[in-house]
Amino acid sequence: MPQTEQKLELNGRTITLIGTAHISKESIDEVTAFIREHKPECVAIELDEQRLAALNDKENWRKMDIIKVLKNKQGFLLLANLVLAGFQRRMGENVGVKPGDEMKAAYAVANELGLKTAMVDRPIQITLRRAWARNSLWGKCKLLASLFASAFDKEEVDSKQIEDLKERSEMDSMMGELSEYLPTVKEVLIDERDRYLAAHIWQADGNTVAAVLGAGHLPGVEKHLRAFAAGQEDTDTSDIADVPPKSAGAKIAGWLIPVLILALIAAGFYFGGRQKGADMLSAWVLWNGILAAIGAILAGGHPLSILVAFVGAPITSLCPLVGVGMVTGIVQAMVKKPKVADMETLQNDAGSVKGFYRNRILRVLLVFVLSSVGSSIGTFVAGAGFVATITNFVKGLF
Repeated sequence: MPQTEQKLELNGRTITLIGTAHISKESIDEVTAFIREHKPECVAIELDEQRLAALNDKENWRKMDIIKVLKNKQGFLLLANLVLAGFQRRMGENVGVKPGDEMKAAYAVANELGLKTAMVDRPIQITLRRAWARNSLWGKCKLLASLFASAFDKEEVDSKQIEDLKERSEMDSMMGELSEYLPTVKEVLIDERDRYLAAHIWQADGNTVAAVLGAGHLPGVEKHLRAFAAGQEDTDTSDIADVPPKSAGAKIAGWLIPVLILALIAAGFYFGGRQKGADMLSAWVLWNGILAAIGAILAGGHPLSILVAFVGAPITSLCPLVGVGMVTGIVQAMVKKPKVADMETLQNDAGSVKGFYRNRILRVLLVFVLSSVGSSIGTFVAGAGFVATITNFVKGLF
């Protein structure tokens, strides 16, 4: 029995965990062979219903409305999803396999044999939103940097290296690195999903269940399944099944910086007079506007998007409800409307720097992200200057 195939006898049920490398031809063969030979009553698959539909619908990306995505404040999530998908697709191309092919094959074989199937993973959008929401600003920057570094890494990956990803020692090493670099992301992407996957595998119909999932989840899922069988854990996953609403404290915190900035500018007028207050106000406008505009320029934004970044950043920085990236991204999408060809090549283009600048949808996301980053930097630079100015005023009074 392969190391990535774990057979568990729990409370009169047989649950077999089949670990895959997601972009492995051998994984597809192992999964389909097991299902055909053993014919389990139910095949549990590491997918959610939406991702299953996306795998079976080649026209899925054509249905995306980029403006709606930005209005729903999902720009960063879409970007992370696309970059990750582009990375997996590029790795799979080296061995002739598309990401998710082994899951798709498991579903197809189960249907062919008339077996029950269960999609046991948490929706990807919820997972990404939880990972994003639980990270600090620095954590978000590290997450994006890590994704981009992986996406644009041109190191060739051969089939042996991909098969090595199914070895527990390899997965333990990778999980250890992720835990140190991005502990919150590791908790959401791995630990929470181990529990979620295990609970839904346990709830699957039938006394014989074959669960097809990434090899990295095997140790955690097995641990939870044994705990369920022993009555040591509850299978209720409602606490990790959605993105919790912002607490009152978090909402208040979102207004603290704008209120503080306005208070510092008002203090500048009070302590330094009209001229000093006007200087501080000008500094706020210039730092925010110029850096946001530079971000839009680096993204290859349309001149109108750049102008909107300059004008809008000083205003949106004082309102947590609307970010400058949302405004510049929508303007970019309107003046450089994405074409059908951009939809068709979206995932492939997300795997290279040239692709990001060539694809109009990805260019919109670049404008969104870089103008937002520029405005954020401008806020902190201007704010730090204001604090120093007011501190000097106060010292001069004593």
